[in-house]
Amino acid sequence: MRIALAERHLGRVIRAYRHHPYHGRTALPQAVIAGWFSITQAQLSRVEKGPRLVHLDRLTHWARLLRIPAERLWFTLPDSDQEAANGATQGDQLAFRGSEGRSAHELGRQADEGRRALLAGIAAVAAGAGLLGCADSTRHRRIGSADIVRLNAILELYRSVDYECGGGLLYREVDRFAHAVFALLDSSHSEALTPGLVASVAAARQLAGWTALDAGRHPDAQRHFMAAERAAQTAGQALLLARIRYCQARQLQHQKQNRDALATLQLARAQLGAAGTPGVAAMLFGAEAASLAALGNRPAALSALGRASEEFDRIIADREPEWMRFYDRGELLAQYGRVYRDFARNDRKYAAEAVHWVDEAVAALGPQNVRSALLNKIGLCSALFLADEPQRALPVGAHVVKHAGRLSSRRVIDRVRNLRRDLAQHHRNPEVADFARVVATIAPTAA
Repeated sequence: MRIALAERHLGRVIRAYRHHPYHGRTALPQAVIAGWFSITQAQLSRVEKGPRLVHLDRLTHWARLLRIPAERLWFTLPDSDQEAANGATQGDQLAFRGSEGRSAHELGRQADEGRRALLAGIAAVAAGAGLLGCADSTRHRRIGSADIVRLNAILELYRSVDYECGGGLLYREVDRFAHAVFALLDSSHSEALTPGLVASVAAARQLAGWTALDAGRHPDAQRHFMAAERAAQTAGQALLLARIRYCQARQLQHQKQNRDALATLQLARAQLGAAGTPGVAAMLFGAEAASLAALGNRPAALSALGRASEEFDRIIADREPEWMRFYDRGELLAQYGRVYRDFARNDRKYAAEAVHWVDEAVAALGPQNVRSALLNKIGLCSALFLADEPQRALPVGAHVVKHAGRLSSRRVIDRVRNLRRDLAQHHRNPEVADFARVVATIAPTAA
């Protein structure tokens, strides 16, 4: 990427972006990126391989879509873009007065436009591969192993969008795709392909459930998770079944049903047995620790955290399922932060450790985990209020307010709302009171 930028060749920048490890083991298809730019795949191929672009309007438009920082460009953006780029970090220090909620809404609206273009591109790829369309068209074609490979590649694209954008806009697209994948079971295919196709159905329904949960559509999430659970069991996919139960537990935790969440996670571990991998075990133990802390069982929560760390240290990335790539050290540290925040709500002596662990999580989270990073910024803001450090908490809160609107995630909004629980002790501080009012405008209390 640096070389392409130094060569002032936007086509090579695009190619480097498509092949970046951020997107997983498979490069983003040219057809997806071409959809963002409203050109054909063949045109994008010529842009990547041909001479450097010199047309300023096209350079400017594409630099905006790719969100290339102004200081990395070899041409000058229009004044409005320069101001936006220059204000990106200054905005995190905003005073909590006036129009912050409206500016966050505007940022969210602009981000949504780019996401819709991205989702349209992925849908075009799926349709072009014959994986989306009317039921009759899929029923009368023969499915081969290459179709399953394409299907799983498209699922990975949707997962990468979920990490970055949240489930609000994504859910309808993934829901439609999950039902289209299910319809493929009625198509003609060899018996040997059935387990792989059923496993793809399970993975698609799991992702549809997760995006529904992130969008705050809890009945839809439960429906998809139940279908995913049945498909994973039918396909003999023990690891995927554990991931589905993990997602179900996360939904129960979000709904403050931690006893049920704990039982679900323990069932997942029991069913896995020797089929488990260190990464999946670490994921399950970390989530258990969060439920145990919420239930006030401090010794058991610390024990589960220790088990999660032990398993994490045994991970060999190439031996973990592809869908486990989201689970990095930042995700593990985030569970430490969550556990110690719950401890601190009952005993403030744990607040400094909560701040430490969430700081570590934010620093460790990969650039692809946009939503996780923001959720942990919210957690850091809470921990700082619990640690009686409102002056440090407020700039973090400003960052959260500014960026929450850029993600279509109901979970993020719910977590922002929960900030009021931990800042309440500082309500006499005028700046904190102003911040609480801003939080109320972007995350009103549910009826």
